[in-house]
Formats: sequence, structure tokens, C-alpha cells
Amino acid sequence: MSGQLKIMTINDLLRQDSEWLKGTGPNADIVMSSRTRLARNIEKTPFSNRADPKQLEQVLTRVKEAALSIGFLKNSTFFRLKDLNEIDRLFLVERHLMSPEHARDVEFKGLIVDSKEVVSIMVNEEDHLRIQVLQSGLNLKECWRIENEIDTEFSKRLPYAYSAKWGYLTACPTNSGTGLRGSVMLHLPALVFIGQINKVLQAIAKLGLNVRGFYGEGTEATGNIFQVSNQASMGMTEEDLIDSINKIINQSIYREETTRKSLALKSREALADRVSRAYGTLKSAHIISSNETITLLSAIRLGVDLGVVKNLDRRMVNELFILTQPAHLQKLEGKVLNANERDIKRADLIREKIK
Repeated sequence: MSGQLKIMTINDLLRQDSEWLKGTGPNADIVMSSRTRLARNIEKTPFSNRADPKQLEQVLTRVKEAALSIGFLKNSTFFRLKDLNEIDRLFLVERHLMSPEHARDVEFKGLIVDSKEVVSIMVNEEDHLRIQVLQSGLNLKECWRIENEIDTEFSKRLPYAYSAKWGYLTACPTNSGTGLRGSVMLHLPALVFIGQINKVLQAIAKLGLNVRGFYGEGTEATGNIFQVSNQASMGMTEEDLIDSINKIINQSIYREETTRKSLALKSREALADRVSRAYGTLKSAHIISSNETITLLSAIRLGVDLGVVKNLDRRMVNELFILTQPAHLQKLEGKVLNANERDIKRADLIREKIK
């Protein structure tokens, strides 16, 4: 491999489709995306929140140099976050390539993104490395296969902080052990429609999973979209952990599928009315907020999946969830927009896409 990572700009990302938005893969009508994420730290180096500037800079250098010789990352780009403006950083958060936390206090932080946006690696977030893999649909096993390959290659180049008793050592104890977080993005509008969503989410929580919003920890669920992930990563193998999450998620998929079939049979007119109203609003609105857009797109996505909406596909609806976010709108426009200008631009974009 050459001596530097591929140079890709934020605008290059804007012009392409993210892998996880394709709307394909197992159960893609309900599972928007799957993600695995590994937390890793370099041995004999303080965690990111304890390291001094010199040590943080050394971590950045060592991770970047290690990535240079990993085959899966040969078409990847390294972003030094302090070199990006606030909108560009928010753009990367909106695409789920890094966490909102990583976009703050950016002096010694980096991000590696592969050309298909399948793999992204946060450097000096809470841990020295946060390696994540994204796929469309219920694809946790494929995510882990890719993740494991990349992690193995990194481990040959970077000595990890590891304990025979506690496993991989992490800044937050709940991430120790395997250091693995598996999560899926669920679209559950039918369960919300009949008022059963709280019971389902409570059952998921009792089985040891966290339920969060569209952008993970610290965010509320909007647009009937819920991000579900494991709470602990210790006490079982990575494969067993993935299997456990899959079993719980499959139960939720079954509940949503059953409810959708029932709605299609018993409440089709009410469902069609809700979808049609959402479609009419999106097609005609000239000013629309981000939250209202997500709610209406959720109804449209359900309509597409149930055949009520004929002239749109799941992939386009998925893309609109992201393209209508604040940073994406400003990148598309090529300038900073205030809230009202974004609401106007958002409406223009939606009308153009669904006309």
C-alpha cells in the first residue's frame, strides 16, 4: 500500500450513497441498519480523557500509520477533526460515521472513513480507537466478520491494553471485556400506531438492551426509529453476543410484521389516510422543520413497504432522512443557513425528490 491514505473530501461523501442507506439486506423494511463497534486502547498509554497533548498526538500518528498497511482500509481517508469546520463535523455525525461526542473538543481527534462508508474509525474519542462497521438491514454477523478482520490487523500493529481477567480495557467499564457494541436501527411505526411500542421497548430493556434515538446515546427517538444495542460486553464471546442481540431483535421484527399485516387487513383505510396526508404535506410544503420531516418520512416509508405508495422506493426515503438534516442541507447549498432558510431548503429538496 502507498505511504498515505486516499484523499477524499466531505463533498465526495455528499455526492455518494452511504452503504447503510441502501434499503437492502435481511428485514430491511424494519431494520434500517446494523452496526458493530469495538472499543480499543493502546497499552501503556493513558485513556483519551487522561492523556496529555503529546500522548494524544502520538495516538493519532500511530493509528494512522497502522491503518496505512491494512488492506480493507486501502481506499480510506483520514480526517483531522480540527481541520474541519463545525458544519463538516456535524455532517459526519449525521451520516453516522462518528458520534456527537467525537465532534466536540476536536483538537487531538481523528476519523478514518473507507470509500463506501462501511467502516469508520474514531481516534481519541472516549477510547483511543472506536472501530465501527455499518451495513444495511439485519446484518450484524456480516458487520462482525468485517470488524473482526480489521481488528485483527490493527492488533498486529498496535499492542492493545488487555487483562486476562477483564478482557480489553476501556475508559468506561461497561465497554470492557470484548469491547463490542452491536446495534440495530429499527423502524417500528405499526407498533407506535396501535400504542404498543412502550410495552415492546420495556421488554427489550428487560432483556439487557439499551433503546436510544436516531443518533444513539443522549438522543430521543423520532420518526418511530429506535436504536437498540447491548448494555454490557463482558461475560460472553463476540459471536454469542451477536447471536443474543439477533434473537431479541427478531422478536421485535416479528411483532412489527404481525402488526403491519393486521393494519393492512383491518385498518387499511386509516393507514392509507395517514400515509396520504404525510405524502401530501411533503409534496406541497414550502417550509418544514427537521422533526416534522422525520415523522412524515416515517409514514411514507411504511407506505412504501406496504405498497400504499407506488412511486417511491425505500432507498430514496432512507436518503431523505439524512439529506434533510441541517448539515447536509447546508453542504448541498454551499453556505451557512439559518433555521428558517434550512426549513425552506428542506421543503424544496423534498418536493424535488418526490415529485
